[in-house]
Amino acid sequence: MVSMLQSRYLSVSEAKTRDEFQGGLVRFARQLGFKTVSAMTVIDHFLGAPEFITVDNTPAAYRTAYEDRNNGKRDPVMQHCKVKSVPIIWDQATYVRTGQADKWERQAFFGYRCGISLAMHMPKGLHFLVGVDRDQPLPACSAEINRMTADLQLFAVYAQDVAMRLLVPKPPQEQDFPSLTRRELECLRWTMEGKTAWELGRILGIAEQTAVRHTYNATQKLGCVSKHQAVLKALRLELIW
Repeated sequence: MVSMLQSRYLSVSEAKTRDEFQGGLVRFARQLGFKTVSAMTVIDHFLGAPEFITVDNTPAAYRTAYEDRNNGKRDPVMQHCKVKSVPIIWDQATYVRTGQADKWERQAFFGYRCGISLAMHMPKGLHFLVGVDRDQPLPACSAEINRMTADLQLFAVYAQDVAMRLLVPKPPQEQDFPSLTRRELECLRWTMEGKTAWELGRILGIAEQTAVRHTYNATQKLGCVSKHQAVLKALRLELIW
């Protein structure tokens, strides 16, 4: 487990309370070079409005505007995350292109001048959004921006798992222990060690595509959207160790 989780991900994955979760989010954001961070879980309800659960370090002076859902409906970053899973790297030009230059001017005063945001859309009407923001321009080097984005994408997997565990009410009928086959569990264990599907095939003596299928099936059974998220859930349920 430790070999897979780098130290900056470990602090958030071990959070046991909302405050510890917030602390892990803030530490990661600042290590990445950003001052503010927001993690939002959205629960779609069949009847009624969606439920928003947010953990962030938004400046107190900006909180009213930040929590205004009508304000969010105008925000091009939020609108992107609402329907897409690919990250968005945004700055003033993002708001100018969508006719929201005035909104950018207001938020820039509080340090929201540019940032990176992304969303994860999961089964059962669950969504997880995470974004980091700062008042300094993003690096001019595209490779550095790509590194930041990749770090945020990986971090989002761990943060989403914690958010689902700490913040989302669990229906009493939900089963926490899905039935995984021996091969599916083996694939998750080796994935935890950072092995690729090709390496899994060599280790387990099966075809690469068979390893891919076992990993995919385990991910689906656990109700996850990626193999890394599936590994985290399997660890939490003590299906692997």
